Amino acid sequence: MAETATASDALVDRLIEWGVDTVFGLPGDGINGLMDALRKRHEQIQYVHVRHEEVAAMAAVGYAKFTGRLGVCFSTAAPGAAHLLNGLLDSKLEQAPILAISGMTYSDLVGTSYLQDMNTDYLFNDVAVYNQRIMSPQSIPNVVDYACRTALTERGPAHLAFPIDYQAAPAEAGMRFQRNVPGHSSTAYRPPIRVPERRDLEDAAAVLRGRTKVAILAGAGARGAGAELEQLAEKLGAPVVKAMLGKDCLPDDSPYTTGSIALVGTRPSEDAMEQCDALVIVGSSMPYIEFLPSPGQAVCVQIDDRPARIGLRYPVDVGLCGDAAATLRELLPHLDRNEDRSFLEQAQAGMRDWWALMEERGTRDDLPMKPQVPAWALNDALADDAIVCGDSGTVTTWVARQVKIRGDMRFSFSGTNCSMAAGLPYAIGAQAAYPGRQVVVFTGDGSLTMQLGDFLTCVQHRLPVKVVVIKNNTLGLIKWEQMVFLGNPEYGVDVAPMDFVKFAEACGATGFHVDRAEECARALRAAMEVDGPAIVEMVVDQHEPPLPAKVKKDQVTKMLAALREGTPNRNRIALQMVKDVLDEASFETSTSAGRIPDAIAKVAGKVADAAERRTED
Repeated sequence: MAETATASDALVDRLIEWGVDTVFGLPGDGINGLMDALRKRHEQIQYVHVRHEEVAAMAAVGYAKFTGRLGVCFSTAAPGAAHLLNGLLDSKLEQAPILAISGMTYSDLVGTSYLQDMNTDYLFNDVAVYNQRIMSPQSIPNVVDYACRTALTERGPAHLAFPIDYQAAPAEAGMRFQRNVPGHSSTAYRPPIRVPERRDLEDAAAVLRGRTKVAILAGAGARGAGAELEQLAEKLGAPVVKAMLGKDCLPDDSPYTTGSIALVGTRPSEDAMEQCDALVIVGSSMPYIEFLPSPGQAVCVQIDDRPARIGLRYPVDVGLCGDAAATLRELLPHLDRNEDRSFLEQAQAGMRDWWALMEERGTRDDLPMKPQVPAWALNDALADDAIVCGDSGTVTTWVARQVKIRGDMRFSFSGTNCSMAAGLPYAIGAQAAYPGRQVVVFTGDGSLTMQLGDFLTCVQHRLPVKVVVIKNNTLGLIKWEQMVFLGNPEYGVDVAPMDFVKFAEACGATGFHVDRAEECARALRAAMEVDGPAIVEMVVDQHEPPLPAKVKKDQVTKMLAALREGTPNRNRIALQMVKDVLDEASFETSTSAGRIPDAIAKVAGKVADAAERRTED
């Protein structure tokens, strides 16, 4: 006798029709009907069993970010659904399309204070772009189609609450309203590729005509448009400044890019923004508007596929609503070539200085080891198509500046939601999607210990994720923000030391311990060759400040106030800051007012080094 198909069977079959091949989740009695449907289709759809529902949602975000496809996650009812919430918020703010399915108590006991009776659909109202409760098995094709289509179109989270009794009910159970015609909904979908009208393109070209100091700001929306960005940069003689979420939109070895901007940015990027007379924004809504040109300084053309974001961060003269790559292809023939290459050449000279400085900082042999050292050493260990997952914290500065994107490498992190502990879940999603590619997490000990249990997910599913953890036993970014932004001494940021090597080994994986610069390259190469997941523990100096490329007077004033108020190790911190500032002030491309002759800077740096050693002693 043939087995009766359930509503859960119908839901999973519909997901397969949508091209879903992977789901992330954690079982529970509130979602067991769906689990059985996944069991019966395990050859068609991969189930990744995580240890925490937030990781399931974050892994779905990572999957969506690196594939461009729909990420899918699930949880049991009530507490499991609540755990999904931060991952859904990450999906919304990071513009990653996911579908979350949560269990819900029995449909006829909702509202009676029954076990795990919570209106999970209400809970997700503020974060989901589509949010519905499945009202009967007959509604499943309709709401699943609409949820998937909305998530992909809006680039955000859709959520379906699935009552327990419906999950195991026959797929054809219940009454069907006559207007709910079977088969009226479909899984047909193509992503819209919009381009502006010719008149708008001509207006944009007119605004840029005659401008000799053009800067380009490229963000996550410019990913996949690298060739067009370089053509634009060549035609306009313009350096390409990259918002952090657009780090992989153009390789760092491109002669046109000045790397990142804002607090984790480069000096040439800041120079380009301060001096430009025209700005082209491509797929970026970077929130750090203080690093953009002053309003009125530059004319502006902005390209974004969301009309509401045009003019959000900078006053725009012409807004071009459309897909980045397609719009640039249409715009390029209308642009005049800028024959004055001096602005671009200045940026290129600045980047030669900058990379020399990054190499110097990344190859120092200080003890304790500087956090820039493992980040720099990672470059030689990465494959040309590696996927690097960053995290929030001081590690963002080191990966932004020291790690070079090249070839077909990909990078992302929780850059708008700025959630800690996203790196490992993103990597789980990426490795599940691309089992043959190298996937590396670059994280800090504060972030990693928040979701460390899900390293076991990598072990269980044989996901060969490599975790590089910067261990400084402090919540570094919070420490520096307390001092630099508020002028307060550090407080409450200490992290109990964790032996990540022993943890990795206890999980049945491999661990490496590194506390000297000369050990970094060897350990990273060995880790990448491990057939399975591994953790590389990098013990670094917790007093190395993540200084912005140009330190502002207000930041110095507040830092001095924090030091005077009694921040621990204040002498070491002050001396290290002096040394770092001296390094950058010796740039050949520094302004005449700010440049310190190289010989003087080196002598002063040695004095600071000696003073720091005396302080340590």
